[in-house]
Amino acid sequence: MSLIEQGLSKGLIKFNEDKTRITYLNQKKERNYNNPEEKVQAETFLKLILDYNYPENRVRQFVPVTMGREVKEADIVVYADEMCLSPHILVECKREEVSEAEYQQAIEQAYSYAFALPSDVKYVWVTSGIKSDYFEVDKSQNTRNQLPDIPQFGVESIANYKYVYGAQYLPEEKGKQKFFDLSVIDQSELTRRFKQAHEALWAGGQLNPSEAFDELDKLIFCKIWDEKKARNIGEPYDFQIITVSKAEEKDERKRRLIENDNLYNRVKALYEEGRRRDAEVFRDNIRLTPEKIRTVVSYLESVNLGDTDLDSKGRAFETFMGSFFRGNFGQYFTPREIVKFIVDVLPIDHDKKVLDTSCGSGGFLLYALNKVREKATEYYPNYKNDTKQYAKWFPYWHDFAQNNLYGIEISEQISRAAKMNMIIHDDGHTNVITSDGLISDETIFSRTNNQGFRYGTFDFIITNPPFGSTIRQSEQAYLKTYQFGKKEEDWLAVKIQPESIRDGQNTEVLFIEQDYKFLKEGGYLAIVLPDGILTNSSMQYVRTQIEDWFRIVAVISMPQTAFAANGAGVKSSVLFLKKWTYEQTKMLIDAKKDIETKLLKSSDYIFKRQIWEKEIKQKQKEKSEEIKNKQRITVTAAKQTEEYKTFNSELLAEYASKVDVLKTQLIEEYQQKKQRKLPDYPIFMAIAEEIGYDATGKKTAVNELSIIGQELKKFINSL
Repeated sequence: MSLIEQGLSKGLIKFNEDKTRITYLNQKKERNYNNPEEKVQAETFLKLILDYNYPENRVRQFVPVTMGREVKEADIVVYADEMCLSPHILVECKREEVSEAEYQQAIEQAYSYAFALPSDVKYVWVTSGIKSDYFEVDKSQNTRNQLPDIPQFGVESIANYKYVYGAQYLPEEKGKQKFFDLSVIDQSELTRRFKQAHEALWAGGQLNPSEAFDELDKLIFCKIWDEKKARNIGEPYDFQIITVSKAEEKDERKRRLIENDNLYNRVKALYEEGRRRDAEVFRDNIRLTPEKIRTVVSYLESVNLGDTDLDSKGRAFETFMGSFFRGNFGQYFTPREIVKFIVDVLPIDHDKKVLDTSCGSGGFLLYALNKVREKATEYYPNYKNDTKQYAKWFPYWHDFAQNNLYGIEISEQISRAAKMNMIIHDDGHTNVITSDGLISDETIFSRTNNQGFRYGTFDFIITNPPFGSTIRQSEQAYLKTYQFGKKEEDWLAVKIQPESIRDGQNTEVLFIEQDYKFLKEGGYLAIVLPDGILTNSSMQYVRTQIEDWFRIVAVISMPQTAFAANGAGVKSSVLFLKKWTYEQTKMLIDAKKDIETKLLKSSDYIFKRQIWEKEIKQKQKEKSEEIKNKQRITVTAAKQTEEYKTFNSELLAEYASKVDVLKTQLIEEYQQKKQRKLPDYPIFMAIAEEIGYDATGKKTAVNELSIIGQELKKFINSL
């Protein structure tokens, strides 16, 4: 039950009908609950009573404070006496989205209130709801002794830490501090914490946003490792601010430095332990100062990432990560509605091997992992309470995550974020590598020592390759190893042309071939492609090759706006393809060759082309001689005249038109014969106009992918 729900049930607060106004019943104060700061104040007020056990009548809000000629309001004052004459704790509340600079100003404001009150305040608590700082006030020394917490009611001494493992199992002893365990929070709050921590790292200018993202990633990694460490009940967590008392060091500045150094060493130890177990996640050291580490820890120390709902923490990280990368790198991540649709319709299971050759932030891999995890839970629904079921449930999905889930991402930073995304979802990051997804499997192995990336070994490839980029031969020598890196053979050419390498090729075209190589025979490729590959006449050679390599299972057309919210406006479709066996591909290629050969033999196409070429040469010769004699110049000079060039251009256009007519006739005959001779099969086709969100990314009521997915799943299962 949330604090607000508890406060309502215990009669501490009430709301009006539309929950826009909150009333604090003891003081009969009604306030605007739409004010973000008021929401923080309401929860802080309830914490003091429900978690810290202070009597309601000693907790006063909106307390007047005289500051020179002005009268201001302290948010909350907790009194040490029944008459509320001796202030004990002063609390300053700020909205959750407060910047780090504004938060530090709030500390100064709280201290000015504390010093302005007529009686001595012993403690100051400054909070934004997602971050808190606690201080012991000594007016005579004008010092700020930072504490891990304020004391609960009736407690005099405070330990130098706040969060311990299994705090709920510790016996409560009168007069002794109550410790807290880590808390599960919702997606929106976790997203805010990630964003606030990130902004606090770069806002001062010491780091750019990209560097700050990397460093925050590392500290989230440390946080997760800290939660996974084996601990006895009551043992403090390492990923928290542990203070140094005045008895240990009187100087305030030195205390802060010692605390920061101690925290830095604890975090560094967590990081090194994690790196020893998985060196691929982070290769470089933490580059933050101890003070910056303290800032991040202050946002995350109270959160239980391990027990937070998988989908909530995954969405929080993806929301934060997606907004950051879109703003800073122009990366176009696949919307989860499309990812879910693709993964749902494919028969992915725990013993199947899955790859994304351009995995980005890992969306396809995460959905594949969750699909297997849900299947495991369906088979073993009582795994949390039954050790025998757990012994089967855990390896069912964990072995899949460890051994069968693979991803390649060319950007090291995005690859690292993908691994972090997988770790936050509990697992599946082991085989996510930083690499060009178009290099050969042997090259991947030589660079990573990961033997899992072998051609011909994957059951499923689910991917959204980058569109619009061109791989050039001058930049990547591997282009010549691709069939799509070579110019296609023209069966209607009069002369046999030598094999030639293209100057460049689109990345999405090369990924089709790379994915074909990685797939097993009978394996499925689900790939998002721009519609130009499916419709442009210049891309016919790509469609022909797809036909030879794959059984085309389905073509699902996406709306123009499918990727608009992520910054891309290319009209696209999702292709579902099933790799033919070697024998099936050979049969198709041989059958097409046979049709081509017979057509050429039965027609006078070659003969006419040869005759026309002779005619062209004869007319060119006659024209050059005519100009030569008329202008009394050489043949070479005659061919450079405008008269000859115009004549020659018109002559070639005339014969090109004749050739095109012949070619069109032969191609039509070829298509007719191919349709009669080659095996026919049904293809599932659909047009999705409403896919659950609009061009801005806002959710909409209709998602036709759900209905299409149900029917496509049946179709695939019937193959």
